[in-house]
Amino acid sequence: MEDIMAVVIDGAVKVNYDRNKPLPGLQRRFLDKMDQDMDEGIALGDKAVTAPDQLQRALYVANHLVNALFDDNDALIAASCAYLANRLPDLKQVKVTSHDGEMLIDLVFDEPHKPESTIEFVKPHH
Repeated sequence: MEDIMAVVIDGAVKVNYDRNKPLPGLQRRFLDKMDQDMDEGIALGDKAVTAPDQLQRALYVANHLVNALFDDNDALIAASCAYLANRLPDLKQVKVTSHDGEMLIDLVFDEPHKPESTIEFVKPHH
């Protein structure tokens, strides 16, 4: 389970990305292209970042991932997950919560997602 990166929105797992699946060369080159594009600068919220560090890049890509999930854009979901999982090998979860109409993104490195489950106890009939 250590090799899984979960994308969790408001407590529901939307994607489980398995790092054990090898990336074809074309996809690896696409991740490099994403980095080259971000070398030119990115926008985080209303702030322009001219030389983004790894964490800023990850937040930028995670934001695109969330938008792709809402747009059902499978290609962008796959690329974003691959980027995050490969560039941040210790990333366990992309945790997204809705708060006052805004989406808050938290990158979780220290705790894998554990599905919450409810156990109902049934009284035995005698």
